[in-house]
Amino acid sequence: MTSLKATVAAAGIIAAGLAHAQESNLSGTLTIFSDMSNPAPRAVMEGLAEDFDAMHPDLDVELTVIDREAYKTQIRNFLSANPPDVFNWYAGNRMRPYVNAGLFMDVSDIWDDELSSQLASTKSALTLDGNQYGVPYTYYQWGMYYRPDIYEEYGLTPAEDWETFKSNCQTLLDNDVKCFALGSKFLWTVAAWFDYINLRTNGYDFHMQLTNGEIAWTDDRVRQTFANWRELIDMGAYIDDHTAYSWQEALPFFVNGEAASYLMGNFAVAPMREAGLSDEQLGYFQFPEINADVEMAEDAPTDTFHVAANAENPEAGKAFLRYVTSPEVQTEMNGPDGLGQLPVNSEASVPDDKFLQQGFEVLSSNAPGGLAQFFDRDAPAEMAQVAMENFQRFMVQPDSLDQILDQLERARQRIYD
Repeated sequence: MTSLKATVAAAGIIAAGLAHAQESNLSGTLTIFSDMSNPAPRAVMEGLAEDFDAMHPDLDVELTVIDREAYKTQIRNFLSANPPDVFNWYAGNRMRPYVNAGLFMDVSDIWDDELSSQLASTKSALTLDGNQYGVPYTYYQWGMYYRPDIYEEYGLTPAEDWETFKSNCQTLLDNDVKCFALGSKFLWTVAAWFDYINLRTNGYDFHMQLTNGEIAWTDDRVRQTFANWRELIDMGAYIDDHTAYSWQEALPFFVNGEAASYLMGNFAVAPMREAGLSDEQLGYFQFPEINADVEMAEDAPTDTFHVAANAENPEAGKAFLRYVTSPEVQTEMNGPDGLGQLPVNSEASVPDDKFLQQGFEVLSSNAPGGLAQFFDRDAPAEMAQVAMENFQRFMVQPDSLDQILDQLERARQRIYD
């Protein structure tokens, strides 16, 4: 990774937040724990630590990188016993149990200045009971990736509303083209369909209450989400036998033109290109509106930094959070030589890639309803597993909805305290 310090210096600027006088006197040790263990993210994390250390001569930055899967099982223990000052985690309900346990520091004061507007797209995902408990450093968009060449062949344009979405689908089906590729062998892919249809039917606040166990799965509003979903299932919109495929194994249906679109995260673009699709054959649009009375919300899994409640150097910890949220640093760390994802700061620059540019516009300017984190991040792990199993079952056996909702409701009553 290119040195962030060198990039900032070459541009003749000081990263936002580092100009604060109180931060120029940082001293002692700043300990950072990170799960960015894959090669490219690890290089990013090491660069951040090295550059922040160099900017503060009296501060010693100590970075510990832990394997991502091990990190998930260790986080509660290390936050309880011998916490670092700074650590990375995830937004939304994934941070809720640790906040409720008093392990995350309230960092609302960081959000009091211009950052509140620069990071507005993710503020709700980092807010619990009116307070903020971390800052975002990267995210990426989900949405409908589609074949413009196929749409053009049949006189279609990307849908902005539900009726057009279904009408487009019917036209495709009438021409022996499936509307949607899908590989649901691994269950999280069907969670994306539930997320989007529920967000568009009932809105972000309802979706968050549902994933937090505050709403019964037998509620009529949840039934309406499934009723909307069933319209697509009954049309035969999805490829056949999708339960037999992983999302990668379902890609050929999209690449070969047997299916015209794919609800996916932006991580799928590279495999789509590698499979032979040109950018002229690959487009993106926002999942369409279903209920005009709810604001558009998006799935945008967001990675975050936090300060431990019992941090030994909280002043340096907060300074580091200001550093990683500055436009300049977010531009560099998310660039093509870094994470290759989207910066959250609305004043950051986005790599010259049409899908990242489109995603940045959607998440920064066209998701007023809020940003969900994806079902298996927003719901507790046990609830997510039960729900996703039943989402897949619904797609195969939609007549089983009553039994499915009863099972989900029993799970809700058991899992949430």
